[in-house]
Amino acid sequence: MSVRLLPVPDGFDGERVDAALARMTGLSRSRVGDLCEAGGVRRSGEALAKSARLRAGELLEVDLPDPRPAEPVATAVEGMELLYEDEDIVVVDKPAGVAAHPSMGWDGPDVLGALKAMHVRVATSGAAERQGIVSRLDVGTSGVMIVAKGERAYSVLKRAFREHTVDKVYHALVQGHLDPSSGTIDAPIGRHPSREWKMAIIEGGRESITHYDVIEAMPGACLAEIHLETGRTHQIRVHMAAVGHPCVGDATYGADPAMSARTGLIRQWLHARDLGIVHPITGEHMVFTSDYPDDLTHALDVLRLP
Repeated sequence: MSVRLLPVPDGFDGERVDAALARMTGLSRSRVGDLCEAGGVRRSGEALAKSARLRAGELLEVDLPDPRPAEPVATAVEGMELLYEDEDIVVVDKPAGVAAHPSMGWDGPDVLGALKAMHVRVATSGAAERQGIVSRLDVGTSGVMIVAKGERAYSVLKRAFREHTVDKVYHALVQGHLDPSSGTIDAPIGRHPSREWKMAIIEGGRESITHYDVIEAMPGACLAEIHLETGRTHQIRVHMAAVGHPCVGDATYGADPAMSARTGLIRQWLHARDLGIVHPITGEHMVFTSDYPDDLTHALDVLRLP
């Protein structure tokens, strides 16, 4: 175990310890509960129960698990399906709550471990813990994700993502109504200067460009189709929050807790809907699509009610 100090973000004010820390650290809610029972979550030196309520701005002392082994561990993941597979690539429908690859502080499932359990070979290019990974989705984001199986495919796909020639289409349910209903957000993104777990629009950040079109309006929210010209960490979440329309359920970037409670969401309403690529070996243009998972569909149904 290693001790880490975690400030509580504004969006987590009043939340239970187990629910909040699960989202802040990437650990499962049950794992956080176990840490609490062992005295591993403290406020001002006092151990907290998993049902204790947090206050924004306070500092938590958390005993986090030691880093996982670098290589992915074969772990079956319920709900993760293969959308396409050939000798060179595999395309998966990633559920929320699943990381792209193993990382320090994350003890939940990951895409590479799930592929290993399915006996799907991936490329050996890349760092040991993320071999074959050419692009990632956040743990809390569901949808289409591609992994390279061959070394040439890895090289070609990495270049395609780096040069922004891949067509990435997301759907996001955001609070309020975007005005204008179609537009572009061009604002540089970098690590938040004082909150390391967040990204922010900052001077000197990396160029970040998001195009959006509203496809449905409903009371208090709208559903937008988003095309990314760049692919920065948390780009959609940061840009939507910056224009006053955070993704529904996204406590890290200022979502309304009341709307999160109403919809039952425990993660941001953000889904990688379509991925368009030129096949790295055959040159064929291919598009892969992921349907909304049940939690996102339920949130839409709730907010569509008059």
